Formats: sequence, C-alpha cells, structure tokens
Amino acid sequence: MLSLLLVLTVAGCTLTGQSNAVKPIGLDAAKAKAVDFINKNLMQAGSEVSVKEASEEAGLYKIIVNMSSGQEVTSYLTLDGKTFFPQAMDIAEIEKSNADKENQTAAAAAQTTVDITKQDKAKVELFVMSHCPYGTQIEKGILPVLDALGDDVDFELKFCDYAMHDKTELDEQLNQYCIQKEEPAKLIPYLYCFLEAGDTQGCLAKTGVNTTRLNSCVSATDKEYGVTVGYNDKSTWKSDRFPVFAVYQADNTAYGITGSPGLVVNGKKISSGRDSASLLKTICAGYTDEPAACASELTSAAPSAGFGFSGTGGSDGGGCAE
Repeated sequence: MLSLLLVLTVAGCTLTGQSNAVKPIGLDAAKAKAVDFINKNLMQAGSEVSVKEASEEAGLYKIIVNMSSGQEVTSYLTLDGKTFFPQAMDIAEIEKSNADKENQTAAAAAQTTVDITKQDKAKVELFVMSHCPYGTQIEKGILPVLDALGDDVDFELKFCDYAMHDKTELDEQLNQYCIQKEEPAKLIPYLYCFLEAGDTQGCLAKTGVNTTRLNSCVSATDKEYGVTVGYNDKSTWKSDRFPVFAVYQADNTAYGITGSPGLVVNGKKISSGRDSASLLKTICAGYTDEPAACASELTSAAPSAGFGFSGTGGSDGGGCAE
C-alpha cells in the first residue's frame, strides 16, 4: 500500500488520495499511456519497456514496468493520465533509514573517541591536499577548534604523499609547509585567508609572511624532496596519474593515509565529522585532563566543500583519493 500521502495539483484539481472530480481514464488506457510515454521520452533508442501489471491505489494508477534488463520498476500515473511519477517515496521508510544512519554514525563516533589514546597534550596531525575540496572542508572545520584550544593542542598540518590537482597544488603545499616551518604563528591566519578563495599571493601579503625566508625554504625543500623534478618526470608519478609529494611520505605510510583528508590524534588515524563541534569532541577525547576550551560551544554545521566560508555541506562525506 502506498503510504506516502500525495497531494498534487493537476489541471486545477487537487488529488488527496481520491479522484476529487477527476475523470479516470481506466486501467487499460493507463497502461497504454504509461508505456507509450516511457518508451518515447525516457528510454534510449532501441530500448523499450513493457507493463507487467497495473492497479488503482491511493487515488493513482500503480504501474509495474518490466525493463529490458529484467528489472521491475514501480511507477505511478494520475487518474486523468496527465501526470507521471517515476517513483513514490515512502516517508516513514526514509525517515527510519535516515534515523538508523544517524544512530550508526553517532555510535561509530562514540567508539572512535573511546579508542583514542589519552595524553597530557593532544597531538593532532591533519593530512590534506591543499586544493582537495574535502581537505579544505575539514580545514575550515578545524580552524575554530585550534583557535579555541590555542597552546593546549599540538597541531601540525601535513600533506598526502601525492597530489591530484596538478602543479598548483604542489607549489601551494610547499608554501604552507614552509610557512609552518619558518613562521608557525602565521599558518592559521594564512589558512583563514587562503581557504576563502585560494589566493596565495594575496594571502601572503595580507598575513605578512616573510617572502624571502619563504622562497628560500621552498627552494631547499623542493630540492630535498625532488618535488618539481618528480613532477617533470612522469615515470615517478603514483599510478602513472598523480605527481608525488614526498615531504610526509613516511608519515603517510605509517598512518595508512590514502587520501585527503586524514586525521590523526595522538598517533592514531581517526574518523570524525568535519564540523567544528565534532572535531573539538574528537580531539578533546585525546586529553588525560580536558582543558577548559573543550567545553566551548562550536557549530555543528559542517562547512561547505571547496573554497569559501559560506554555506554548509555533509559532515562525513567525500574525499580525494586515487
């Protein structure tokens, strides 16, 4: 029985599970109408469907269609034959499914925090690709957490051992690595700026990064890890598709980092929502005695993926990986 209450306005008439002055076209005409409409408008050339059976249900014609693949699809047609619905959504079933997913996610998160080793000062290592939309998403989520925890957290931004966004990403990661190494206090302000629109030069100027020291570090790091040399030699690329960024290769291997983002708390790779509230809770589970900042009320809305601080996105979806 169709449990979704369909309230439709068709040709000036409202259908609420009954005909309500609509003249039914009849089952045979409904079957013919549906199969003709599907074959002419929804199927690729050379593919056709047939109607297995039809019945009147909840003020609509329920039509079970046989696809050429052998699959059966249930569709619906209004009694006057004017409006076709490829499928109906069972509200109760969908709500239950979503509730089950939320409960499973909460249970997994709870188990994750239980598994985190505790120490006096939590150590957080965040692995990203600088232009991965999901890497930038978790960075936007973690920045307020770092602001709240301040000196009570040992944070280090790290990078995956390959890049998926070409030379621009390699160059930006060298910049961020060297800002963190040479002027660590400027990394967070720089990230707030960079994550807005990816404007490297504008953000270097805005945050007052010493470009002489930066360029010297970038040149030395590039030479030490063969970043540009490797980019120019495609025989070194990962899976023949992605240039290597070997600065944190040993850590990637040790923690089993396979894509962006990857979160490590106190030496263990951890799953977490990407909203600030979830990240704070996850990180604070790593303290022997939680600092006062762990009681901070941060947003539970996940940032949007990609650049820009407007909008929201899924808290646990998506990543950049080969």
